[in-house]
Amino acid sequence: MDFNMKKLASDAGIFFTRAVQFTEEKFGQAEKTELDAHFENLLARADSTKNWTEKILRQTEVLLQPNPSARVEEFLYEKLDRKVPSRVTNGELLAQYMADAASELGPTTPYGKTLIKVAEAEKQLGAAERDFIHTASISFLTPLRNFLEGDWKTISKERRLLQNRRLDLDACKARLKKAKAAEAKATCEGDTVPDFQETRPRNYILSASASALWNDEVDKGKGTGGSQAEQELRVAQTEFDRQAEVTRLLLEGISSTHVNHLRCLHEFVKSQTTYYAQCYRHMLDLQKQLGSSQGAIFPGTFVGTTEPASPPLSSTSPTTAAATMPVVPSVASLAPPGEASLCLEEVAPPASGTRKARVLYDYEAADSSELALLADELITVYSLPGMDPDWLIGERGNKKGKVPVTYLELLS
Repeated sequence: MDFNMKKLASDAGIFFTRAVQFTEEKFGQAEKTELDAHFENLLARADSTKNWTEKILRQTEVLLQPNPSARVEEFLYEKLDRKVPSRVTNGELLAQYMADAASELGPTTPYGKTLIKVAEAEKQLGAAERDFIHTASISFLTPLRNFLEGDWKTISKERRLLQNRRLDLDACKARLKKAKAAEAKATCEGDTVPDFQETRPRNYILSASASALWNDEVDKGKGTGGSQAEQELRVAQTEFDRQAEVTRLLLEGISSTHVNHLRCLHEFVKSQTTYYAQCYRHMLDLQKQLGSSQGAIFPGTFVGTTEPASPPLSSTSPTTAAATMPVVPSVASLAPPGEASLCLEEVAPPASGTRKARVLYDYEAADSSELALLADELITVYSLPGMDPDWLIGERGNKKGKVPVTYLELLS
């Protein structure tokens, strides 16, 4: 193998010079070129962006995949540039267990029928979770990884080059200062040739190649004096300025990175909102199915939940609000004994005690006893004795019907 010994010795000498300069700066024995305040702010901003991006990326991975073993497996597949195998979600696995249990315990029994219904809902929840994980990984995690593995590595590389250029510049400044001091000393003593050996850093043991390179530099210095050091300083200053400009442009590009991450964050929130909305619809449908079947399974019992769910976007608890709603006499108690249904047309709202409510989401009436709702509209609501606490009577103009409290924000 052909080695260029001169280049090897030159590289070793440069490394040694940088090491000496860095050590003397740490001990306060050498001057250090300081960057301007704007540049320092750009560096601090870039470091902060990198640190927080790593934290957000790691925690989002935990959110999407809580199992650490699965995360390690996905990481290995990614590093090996292989496709990650499809994994069953917890909801889908639970749905499979419930379906198998219903098949073994009897799909025609009340318990088996309910297991099948819940299993179907859990399967839908698992599919929604799978779509959310896939969308969030593409629209949010991938851009963050690309920044850390691409742009940030480039910035780090240019920053290291800038650090080396600064060390070279400060070393040249120190050499020029020593050369001028040696020339001034020689002039005062009447010597014609300054002793450039005094410019060698003391208390260091040089290798053979570094000693040879140092002696070459000393020989050059004997012939040219301070002019050679000044020329090296100009070259080092030019290289430092050029590298500083390149690094500055990359650091200013962090603003574009923030804009890109902002767009990705909006996409993440959108996908998460879609996921939770799907889960809410699936569970609401399941609750309706279980509520309609409960009356047939247990005749004469009151259908409803003891702890109704609170509205996802309302700061006021609908359960508490429904409990404090004014109660009017139920017409069911006035109806003939054979009439089991509630005649909403005959229900008159109380003269005082009704409340206004703002509709949070669109709602389609399941039957004629319910009132269809449009988001952001205002309706009048009140409660009747014996009603499911998840429902209220709503009125809009001459229309009247039952409305779910989870779709309402009760106004004071």
